[in-house]
Amino acid sequence: MEKECALVEAVLFLESEPLNEKALASVTQLAVEVVQKCLVLLKEKYGQENSGVELAQIGGGWVLTPKKDLWNTLKERYGNKNGGKLSRSAIETLSIIAYSQPITRAEIEAIRGVAADNMIRLLVERNLIKEVGRKDVPGKPVQYGTTKEFLKFFRLNSIADLPKLDEEESERFELAR
Repeated sequence: MEKECALVEAVLFLESEPLNEKALASVTQLAVEVVQKCLVLLKEKYGQENSGVELAQIGGGWVLTPKKDLWNTLKERYGNKNGGKLSRSAIETLSIIAYSQPITRAEIEAIRGVAADNMIRLLVERNLIKEVGRKDVPGKPVQYGTTKEFLKFFRLNSIADLPKLDEEESERFELAR
């Protein structure tokens, strides 16, 4: 089992994108059950205090990533080189989309109180949001939702891992509904 887990570990080290159990099994040519056992063992190994990395599930796949408490020290040098920081307006727009998806541009603007075209364009260019359909109302406006890149950017496994909103925040996000 040690050799198999070393193989899974090496693949996770070499891959830049998260891989699910099935993909890991395909790359390593191991059974999915063996990969799952290795993931448990690797999670334990990297969960120890003296490890600088952790095995994290992000966007439905597994990835080796620096521990969260080390990231502030590392992010300036190793952060997303193309991404940079998001402005307050971009974060606000992205939050509205994340918590209210699927949502139209007009609904975003009703919540924010200002035009959202530039922020939507920026977030689409950064691949944090995408068109996910059209609302079944006259004019059939485009609806937006978050992407896998959004999950990776915020180190989330799924949208359900977003922090819970308090009652006041929830009401604000429901204005357009």
